[in-house]
Amino acid sequence: MTTTTILSVLSILFLVSVSASNNPSLLHSLKVPSLSHLSSFQDDLSYSLYHTTCPDVEGLIYRKVKEWVNKDPTLAASLIRLHFHDCSVRGCDASILLDHNGSERSANASKSLRGFHLINDIKKALEKKCPKTVSCADILTTVARDATVLAGGPFWMIPFGRKDGRVSLANEAAMVPMGRETITNLIQFFQSKGLNVLDLVVLSGAHTIGRSTCESVQYRLYDYKGTKKPDPSIDPQYLNYLRRKCRWASENVYLDATTPKKFDTQYYQNLKKKMGLLSTDQLLYVDSRTRPIADALSFESSLFSNQFSVSMVKLANILDAKSQDNGEIRVNCNRVNY
Repeated sequence: MTTTTILSVLSILFLVSVSASNNPSLLHSLKVPSLSHLSSFQDDLSYSLYHTTCPDVEGLIYRKVKEWVNKDPTLAASLIRLHFHDCSVRGCDASILLDHNGSERSANASKSLRGFHLINDIKKALEKKCPKTVSCADILTTVARDATVLAGGPFWMIPFGRKDGRVSLANEAAMVPMGRETITNLIQFFQSKGLNVLDLVVLSGAHTIGRSTCESVQYRLYDYKGTKKPDPSIDPQYLNYLRRKCRWASENVYLDATTPKKFDTQYYQNLKKKMGLLSTDQLLYVDSRTRPIADALSFESSLFSNQFSVSMVKLANILDAKSQDNGEIRVNCNRVNY
């Protein structure tokens, strides 16, 4: 498939995205395909759910997110990542927020996640304003959207009604991609959630902002696949830069070394220059299934921005039947009600 063909396809998606952003009913139709382990609970989500039961819920959440992100701009990317981790396990049910021994949050794969204090701050404020009304899952979904906006990214409408799950298992957190997978593994993972290859490439573009721990990339710098040599797909100058930045595993390094604090298409431009930080980033520009999409997105910022909002809507609409059937509205996001 040529880049021109991909551009044509994405142009159509762009028009759909623009229409969706201006038409909630159309946006609501852009939901996750039905899968055997997912439910049709998306149909129960509503844009007006809190209009009378908790007016200005979105305004309150936005103000809180803005307050925290103004203090620490790096938090924006962390909130998007927290939402992705949540939706990747048992759907978007806030199971990642449960804080107990053996929970997803306690897993090694979750140790670098941030933003929990902000969620607690928002929940505390909402419990005073409208007790036992707004789910932690809806809060986290809205926080991810607002964090994107505050980082310079797009806005999208969010339907509400997600329940808070009562189950959270550490071993399930290991299924979330960590940056060392093959593209085939990533495609299979995304498809298992009702997402496609386009969603994979577009959502990976969230790496236009934020940081990663050096621990996640050091193996690429010194001993790639047991060769005692660096990953040959890394640009030599970028390699030297990373070696200077990542002397210690505990250090952090920007996912986008060029415009790390700007929500733009530079992430895809970096892939062309062999400057993808994570192995899974760079592989997007190597694999024939993903490279044309990454290439096309690099040319048009509005295309990426609008498709990102569509893919985020699909991500947020991943709901697990058991979590929704047995779910609740937590009073405290860190623990189940009883």
